Amino acid sequence: MHVAARVMGEKHIGILVVIIYDTPVGIITERDLLDTVSSGVDLEKDWIGGGESLRDQKVGSIMSYPISKICVSSPLKDAAKLMIEKRIRRLMVCDLGNVVGIITALDMIGSLPRVDETMKAWFEVDYFMTKKIITADEKTTVDQVAIIMAEKRIGSVIITRNEKPIGIFTERDLLTKFLARDKSLVVEVGEVCSSPLISAQIGISVNEAATIMALKHIRRLPIVKNDILVGILSARDLVEVYARK
Repeated sequence: MHVAARVMGEKHIGILVVIIYDTPVGIITERDLLDTVSSGVDLEKDWIGGGESLRDQKVGSIMSYPISKICVSSPLKDAAKLMIEKRIRRLMVCDLGNVVGIITALDMIGSLPRVDETMKAWFEVDYFMTKKIITADEKTTVDQVAIIMAEKRIGSVIITRNEKPIGIFTERDLLTKFLARDKSLVVEVGEVCSSPLISAQIGISVNEAATIMALKHIRRLPIVKNDILVGILSARDLVEVYARK
């Protein structure tokens, strides 16, 4: 797992395919790493609950399987529906049984069909964003934030200063800034969160939100009203809009 974390961090990727004898059998994701790190870690000694070090933990013991696959020639909407049905953010793409790529929710949002302007009012982000927002003060340590993310099964936490949002800490931040570099998680999250916070005003359409997320290469877009945080929209939310509408 230590090697997997380093590869993912250096390559800035959120997924690795696990193989046995050249055959894909599972995947390791940022969420898998988050769950492992938050399950009783002695952060200074790099120990996992049960006395096993992250350096000794094998990917095969915690990988996600079976792998959800889709044919390379399948319509994009089929991929969207499968992601929602399986409650996943990525699919392995196959051609004649051979794995040729991976498609993620973020990959998809730049290619989703545009909503007709006459229907724009029905597709404002207000209807699709998540309104329950998890926050943490900037003085909270990263290990505590990781535990919150794992317990809540979320991929990000909004970081605040004096109860006002100043940034966001994500699974990718945990991976690239800490796990891949063997850094202790006992550091204030305000020092390492992604800041300034990229946000959008309430009332924009899903088209506009998708454009912002694709251009900024972000998977989560906080939504504000009069500078007050009122929700957060994810790439998966946009995929669900497409799959269901």
